[in-house]
Amino acid sequence: MNIHIEKLNLIEWISNLNDTSIIEKIKKIRMNYIQSKDWGDTLTKEEIESIEEGLKDLEEGRVHSHETAKTIYGKYL
Repeated sequence: MNIHIEKLNLIEWISNLNDTSIIEKIKKIRMNYIQSKDWGDTLTKEEIESIEEGLKDLEEGRVHSHETAKTIYGKYL
């Protein structure tokens, strides 16, 4: 099966559809597919590195309390 040809065939078929019930079913399939994807798969390398750096800071005790953060950054909010 050539996936590229299959996709083109589906695009052509969908573009000629007039049956709204089929279109609604396709929209539901698409939405289910989108919702099933893990948002973590969309993170960039830089975002992953930043998260890992934050977790390392947490493990090594480089953290501040919520109260300290409110005192420092409260004037900006």
